[in-house]
Amino acid sequence: MRLLIQAGARPTLLARHPARLDPATSEHADVVEADLGDAAAVVRATRDADALFWVEPQAADPGADPVAWYTMLGANAARAVTENDIGRTVFLSSIGAEKRSGAGEIDGLARTEEQLDATGATVLHLRCGYFFTNLLGELDSMREGVLRAPMALDYAQPWVDPRDIGEIAAARLLSEGWSGRQVQAVHGPEDLTLSQAAGIISEATGRRVRAETISQEALRGLLRSAGLGDKQVEGLAGMSAVMREGFAAEDKRSIVTTTPTTLAAWAHAHLRPALLGTAR
Repeated sequence: MRLLIQAGARPTLLARHPARLDPATSEHADVVEADLGDAAAVVRATRDADALFWVEPQAADPGADPVAWYTMLGANAARAVTENDIGRTVFLSSIGAEKRSGAGEIDGLARTEEQLDATGATVLHLRCGYFFTNLLGELDSMREGVLRAPMALDYAQPWVDPRDIGEIAAARLLSEGWSGRQVQAVHGPEDLTLSQAAGIISEATGRRVRAETISQEALRGLLRSAGLGDKQVEGLAGMSAVMREGFAAEDKRSIVTTTPTTLAAWAHAHLRPALLGTAR
């Protein structure tokens, strides 16, 4: 968002809770209170849009079916693109969407890809790797010296800083030099195993953590204890299909898909203060 504003654009932001937005950002944007689940509101808010960045939030209802939820949101995006003749759309998708099925809630992002493709409009699907920010949900376990995730210790996959994803999205939204249906992976600077990630975090934060694979059943138990319903539990557990041997992203690593921010740099800036209680 900041890059769009710094480039001279005044974006329109659709927000369910506008008061939660950073005031400095809101000052340079047109903020519209809208629920992305409300098709009519989405169409109204995007009526004069030249380009659209579509990011689908998780369902607020813990009992919701995530695939059905994302599919409904995708239909709203496709309707807005069609009715408002939006010139370019960038969609925040995920690696694993190319599977089309068998990847838990990522299957819902695949449905959105298909719905946007069916409009015939210019669209870019950003298929992103494992977010660094997912680690913020593991702070308690890392304070105890353990990094747990539902992936094999020695399976290497792309890890990426969401800020780098945002910069690619902004660049594509500002550029008019592309058309048609495109896919671009966002793989971060390197593929990492869970063991390698734990080592990098240990060095960057000064707090030693070891990697530990969490089983599917243990993951389901943790999700249920957090109050999630069966559909959401299975949706999140199913995402681990892209974190196991045998899966390879359709869009290979290249200069186009590689972004600069390293896990070491991100961990030093974000995890170190959180784990050690130091000021940034």
